[in-house]
Amino acid sequence: MNVLIPTQLRSYTQGRRKVSATGRTLSEVLTHLDSQYPGIRFRMIDEQDRIREHIRIFVSGNTATGIDIPTTDTDEVQ
Repeated sequence: MNVLIPTQLRSYTQGRRKVSATGRTLSEVLTHLDSQYPGIRFRMIDEQDRIREHIRIFVSGNTATGIDIPTTDTDEVQ
């Protein structure tokens, strides 16, 4: 699936605005993303596996309230 990276996190993706990741849940997508771009997950997810207060993650236009939500290959994460 496509993952759109905000300007503030593009230093982790070598400046890329859009990258690819896979996973059956948002958690798996973020873990896959972190395997490609180390450190990016920690900027979004805290030590209790919750989305940080100042971060908003959208899956196909819907606000993610947690990282356990299911995802599909056709979703877009922003």
